[in-house]
Amino acid sequence: MELEELAARGSLVLVAGMRSEAWQEGRDGFMEWFRDHGRVEYAAELGGSLNELTRGIHSLALPRLWLTRVHEVLNGSRNPKYAASELAELIERFAPDQSTAEPKASAAPADHVSNSATAHGGTVIQAGTITTLNIPQPPPPAPLHGTLHDPDSWPVAENIDPWAHGARPTRRRPGLEPLPPYVARETDGELNSALVRAGSEGGLVVVRGEPYAGKTRTALAVAAEVLTGFRVFAPAPKEDLRALPTMLRNRQDRCALWLDDLDGHLGDGGLESRLLAQLTELKVIVLATMREAAYDEYWDQPRGRRVLELAQIVDLPREWTGAERERAAAADDPRLTDAARRSGPEGIAAYLTVGPMLWEEWQRARRADRHPRGYALVRAAVDLARCGLRGPLAQDLLVAVHERCAPVAGMQRESVADALAWAEREREGLLPLLRRRSAKGMWEVSPYLVDTAEQEEGFPPPEIWMRGYALGVARSNTAYDVETVAARTRAAFTPAAEAGDGGAMHALGVLAESLGEAVEAEAWFRRATEAGWAEAPGRLGRILAERGEGKEAEPFLETAAAAGDPGAAALLGKLLRERAVRWLEAGAAGGDGEAAHTLGDVLLGSGRGQESLHWYTKAAEAGRGEVATSLGRLMRMRNNLSDAELWFRHGVALGDPQAIYALGLLLHRMGNREEEAEQYFRQAVAAGADTKAAVTLGTILSKRAATLEEGLALLRDAGRKGDTEAAYRLGVLLETLGQADEADMWSAEAAERGYYYLVKPRLIERLTGTTPADQPPTGHPTPPDTVGE
Repeated sequence: MELEELAARGSLVLVAGMRSEAWQEGRDGFMEWFRDHGRVEYAAELGGSLNELTRGIHSLALPRLWLTRVHEVLNGSRNPKYAASELAELIERFAPDQSTAEPKASAAPADHVSNSATAHGGTVIQAGTITTLNIPQPPPPAPLHGTLHDPDSWPVAENIDPWAHGARPTRRRPGLEPLPPYVARETDGELNSALVRAGSEGGLVVVRGEPYAGKTRTALAVAAEVLTGFRVFAPAPKEDLRALPTMLRNRQDRCALWLDDLDGHLGDGGLESRLLAQLTELKVIVLATMREAAYDEYWDQPRGRRVLELAQIVDLPREWTGAERERAAAADDPRLTDAARRSGPEGIAAYLTVGPMLWEEWQRARRADRHPRGYALVRAAVDLARCGLRGPLAQDLLVAVHERCAPVAGMQRESVADALAWAEREREGLLPLLRRRSAKGMWEVSPYLVDTAEQEEGFPPPEIWMRGYALGVARSNTAYDVETVAARTRAAFTPAAEAGDGGAMHALGVLAESLGEAVEAEAWFRRATEAGWAEAPGRLGRILAERGEGKEAEPFLETAAAAGDPGAAALLGKLLRERAVRWLEAGAAGGDGEAAHTLGDVLLGSGRGQESLHWYTKAAEAGRGEVATSLGRLMRMRNNLSDAELWFRHGVALGDPQAIYALGLLLHRMGNREEEAEQYFRQAVAAGADTKAAVTLGTILSKRAATLEEGLALLRDAGRKGDTEAAYRLGVLLETLGQADEADMWSAEAAERGYYYLVKPRLIERLTGTTPADQPPTGHPTPPDTVGE
């Protein structure tokens, strides 16, 4: 089957399928065929509803429109034979079956063959006897809008539908025509003059330009103004035009020939110099478009040059001028206003027509066998731009964000480098998904993808965390506008917040707080708390506390602390301590010894030693004996060892286990009273002091062979009670004794509990950024024998 016949049958099957119950299956097959052979925009168009597919197109023009597009694929495919084979399969699968023909049997004997046939096109089958013949045929063709043999059916120039005659589709928008209104180009005047001249003399006018410059739309728009009343014939590529002069001779009305992509109409049976001369003699206007590359190719061929030498050439630049952009921006169509604002050197026409291909390819890339990581990186760039980070984005930022987003199946099989290489490839030689903006790894996403994502119904909005992330990036980088990011965040969440969404209320509170708008932040956090949003009470409590309204803040902080908010718990503790100090001061000032003692302990823990001494003195004056141990600790801190011993001995006399241990610790550290100290350690253990006494005594005893087992028993008991110091010391000691398994167990427990001497190097590095030179890289650090209180 010739390509022309195949294209005709394929387009008829496609259009007939639109009226059948099996349309969805047929549509999917043709969509895949168009996509696989590089015409993503036609596939995307088929994906729309039937109303969208046929809106604004005369029913008679629909078959010709799709015939042109099928021809375009077959002629432009890198593997035409494969494309044709696949199309033939589609025709076989989806062509409707016709009724079965059952001719009467011939009276001639079965072994006698006497066949005679005359054919005027079509297929002739000769056979002996035919009993039943089933011939599946495509549906009868709908009348084409203007056929070669019926010039009276040709449309007049002002009624030609650009979309049905070669203008490329753009993205459909509900309530809008398939194509945006035409925007006048600077070359319109030149083309107008060329058509007026051709109108009086006949001849060929060619609009020449790069792909996606808008040649078809411009040519048809100007023709509609200049060639009013002209009958226009638009043949399919490779259609035989030799009968035209005879048919048009002696007609009273004016006629024009429309050849979109002129290279598809040159050659045998098409437009050649002799035919052009005949049409010019009849004052027929031939209006054509031609890509620059095709023009160069045919200019180098003698037959092609003879035609092109006779043409008036009007060049149409792909890039739009400032005046053209202003006219597009003023048009009453959001597609044009967006394109005028967002398109670059590729021009508005290319932005509108290549953009849908970008979108379709990006959506399909999500599949695991395509470019899932590429999809995810582009999605990160799209969503960050929707958050307000317009302009180039750092590669590290894109990688970090795409990794935090929900994973796309198959991402692990594609590297970041491969994904970015795919994303930066220019589609149709014009637009990439991501454009590299510098050698330092800055990338800018296609504005078309951002605009479409914002306008596409059902496309997910950026997540809440990403908006906060974008706001942080904008604050730290002056290349971005913080106010823009903030305004977009507010606009994104306000409708949901007003509808009662606690998460949106909380997000608006966080935004207001980050912008220093405390009053608005408090209002949103209150509403979010009332709506039951778990994170809101902590935020509200912090605002109130910072404003000095600690008492009002406490219930909100307590709610947050109980829900697991560590920051709220810490702030609540601080507030409660401050309130406790105020009330303890009141009690102590009234002569209460316990209040004075407790107040002194609280202040000592805050580093306010002098005030502590004052209140300890007041407690002693009020007769509170328990303050003796606290006075001893304070004196020891001041290195007043004699007073420390005095007060510890007073505490021992009162039976305070902590005083007993503290006195033993003081005597041990004096260096010449170890035996007396050991007795106090034993008393402390016997009196039920905490595990520090057992650990200190156990450590001392384990250094002597005679008391080793006693020391180990004390350390094991303390270790089992959860004492980290005991666990560490057991690990070191048992390792030296060759008991490796038990030693490893205790060492692991000490490490898990964060034993100070194990984590000390890490703490120093964390707080100072340096590693202590005196810390050995391996082995066990050796702590003091005694354990501080």
